[in-house]
Order: sequence, then structure tokens, then C-alpha cells
Amino acid sequence: MTELWNYENRCWEAGYETVCGVDEAGRGPLAGPVCAAAVILPRGLDIPGLNDSKKLTAKRREALYDIITEQALAYGIAFASEQEIDEINILQATFLAMRRAMDQLRVRPIVKGDSLSANIAAASILAKVTRDRFMLEMDEKYPQYGFATHKGYGTRAHYAALREFGPCPIHRRTFLKNLHAE
Repeated sequence: MTELWNYENRCWEAGYETVCGVDEAGRGPLAGPVCAAAVILPRGLDIPGLNDSKKLTAKRREALYDIITEQALAYGIAFASEQEIDEINILQATFLAMRRAMDQLRVRPIVKGDSLSANIAAASILAKVTRDRFMLEMDEKYPQYGFATHKGYGTRAHYAALREFGPCPIHRRTFLKNLHAE
């Protein structure tokens, strides 16, 4: 097994039977929900190319998403909405999405991790792909903002659209406080 399994191997050697990886996508954008995923992969599973979602192309993430969801012992994917982000702040909303994702697991894990975890890498892919798919749907609903291109992050084009059209229902109001400063 690769270095990516180091954390899981240490947990199994310590006597833990089930290790879960949890990660999020979408903490920084100006629009859309934050997405979290929780994943429990079977011991010894080899998924060629598995890595943190940020290190992969969109095409590779999409391919790995299907492999992960087909072969995982359990997984959960959940959102915290832009309204929840505005109400309780992004950090608490991230934790909320993570709890919701873990609540979907049919296997109960002990959760802990670091950057050398296959389960966390798998969770990062599921969260990123799910959130990107959501933002593509929102691009069809609100095409003037260009969500398909920037996925809600604060690019120049996104700020220009905000100045021209104002925020749409999926914008995080608390993230737009300095809109006119951009």
C-alpha cells in the first residue's frame, strides 16, 4: 500500500477496526454551500491515482468519485447552506456539514486524521465533486455569475457580476461585506 495509507495502518496496528476520513470543500467561495464528505474505505483497497482533491484534475476527480462511491464500505455527503453559513459562521457550518455526512454512515467510525490518509483523500474528492456539481446546476439557474467557471470563488469576473447584478439567493451575505472594496 502507498504512503496514503500510513495513517490508517497506524490506526489498525493500534487496534482500531474502522477508520473514517472526513473533509470539506467550499469554505472560501462567496456563493453556495459548504460540502463535507465522510468515507470509510475497505482495508487494502488500491485506488490508482487517489490523492487529495486539490492535486487532481476535475476529470480525474470525477472518475475517482465513481470508484470511491462504488467501493467504499460507507460514505456520506452533506451540505451546510449559505444561510447556515451566514447564521453560524463558516467554521461552525463546516462542522455541521461534517456531522451531517457522518450521520449518514451505516458503519460507525472513530474519526481522526492527517494529510496522509486514503480515507481523507477519498472524502476530499467526494466533497469537491459534489460541490462542483451543485455549482454547475447553479450556473444554469444564475448564468450571469459564471459559477461554472469559478465555482463561486471570488474572482475578478465574479466580483464584476456581483457589482452589475447584485447577489443572488445562493450568495453568502456575510462574505460580501467588502464587496464595494473590490
